[in-house]
Amino acid sequence: MRTALVIGTGLIGTSAALALAQRGVGVHLADHDPEQARTAAALGAGTDEEPQGPVDLAIIAAPPAHVAGVLADAMRRGAARGYLDVASVKGGPRRELQALGLDLSAYIGSHPMSGREKSGPLAATGDLFEGRPWVLTPTRDTDTEVLNLALELVSHCRAVPVVMDADAHDRAVALVSHMPHLVSSMVAARLENAEEAAVRLCGQGIRDVTRIAASDPRMWIDILSANPGPVADLLTDVAADLAETVQALRALQSSDDAERRAGADGVANVLRRGNAGQVRVPGKHGAAPRAYEIVAVLIDDQPGQLARIFADAGQAGVNIEDVRIEHATGQQAGLVQLMVEPKSAVVLSSALREKGWAIRQ
Repeated sequence: MRTALVIGTGLIGTSAALALAQRGVGVHLADHDPEQARTAAALGAGTDEEPQGPVDLAIIAAPPAHVAGVLADAMRRGAARGYLDVASVKGGPRRELQALGLDLSAYIGSHPMSGREKSGPLAATGDLFEGRPWVLTPTRDTDTEVLNLALELVSHCRAVPVVMDADAHDRAVALVSHMPHLVSSMVAARLENAEEAAVRLCGQGIRDVTRIAASDPRMWIDILSANPGPVADLLTDVAADLAETVQALRALQSSDDAERRAGADGVANVLRRGNAGQVRVPGKHGAAPRAYEIVAVLIDDQPGQLARIFADAGQAGVNIEDVRIEHATGQQAGLVQLMVEPKSAVVLSSALREKGWAIRQ
């Protein structure tokens, strides 16, 4: 791939453009808002000048509701040898293109499974997709050259290609992305009018659950409007679990021993099912999840503290597999949870104590 046209210079489009430009591809940028395309160009994502002829690959990074229209316009004017979109739903756009009577041999649907709570070109980074799954949804009609261009794009972005059927993809993202986002928003909505004294007690658990609720509502309305059926089906199941859990909790308030036992069993059941589902979430690098030991270190909220901890861990020959930070309420301090291989926990704890760190048991 020597040249590419990115239509839509938001977070995803600009991040893909940055990755391509960093690898020597001549990238042209276009957007319904010319100022946004100029911003992306100023960041080094390419040029906002129109290409002189067809490019190798046109990447459509428009909202799902507009993908088919933008694609159809680009295909009719012969903007590229191959066409690809990065929308978070795949079945709908393909059916819309088919209804328009377009030759889809030069088109392949795709979805990079990466993002941020922030949107727009200023939030973009060239490594946004590194190590992340990038779904491709070719059909029997997809030209081999177009599939190869798509694979080259994924390689340039250092993502991991995953081939799926379009409708299977839409059901999958409803489960692992769209439905969880709505549930996160519903939990976060409970905080909107909560008493300040209660909100001040927020810890890492509520931060984890509500983090994705910070995303742009306008973007999510576009996403959910393109995949409402599968999301509604999943929320119906969640609602049934919720109703049963509420009933079980009410039973725990009963003065009848048998009812209380039934209530406890009902709550335990949903918690056990949650455990069983959670262990299926892939671990580091997409591998099977692994159990790590936690070494908890108390730190002051001062510059360079994390860098020192990581440097000291490196000197001890211990690899930090993951890290979480829990901030103390009302204090300039926090608890850094370093996740390491079980055999390394004692070594790291000892090494950090020798360096003067306070280890929490």
